[in-house]
Amino acid sequence: MGKSIAVLLDESRLKKIEGSGLENKVEKMFGGALNAFVVEVSDEEAKKVMDAFGTARIDSRGFITDVPIAFNRVLFDEVAITKSLGDEAVDGVLKRLTEIKEAAAKESEYLPPPDIEV
Repeated sequence: MGKSIAVLLDESRLKKIEGSGLENKVEKMFGGALNAFVVEVSDEEAKKVMDAFGTARIDSRGFITDVPIAFNRVLFDEVAITKSLGDEAVDGVLKRLTEIKEAAAKESEYLPPPDIEV
């Protein structure tokens, strides 16, 4: 039994996939509040993701969550390039794990805490 990864889609990402045929695969999540692709991954691929990122978790729905922002960015890029939510996109991401880990390490260095007015 495989796992899933949600790729959240904002307006800019939706524009990037226009005309690709992927528009029909956009799913509404959380009562229609969010648009997303749901990428299915095998247990073997899920294990590679989980091993690569110590923060990654599998939630009660069977979705891999808490991966670095860089992972989600690369996964969207691979989906857009391959025009697929299948093995082609996932394979592309797994080949780029070193690149993703390097970008993820920088995330904690460069992401400032939010300004909260009291």
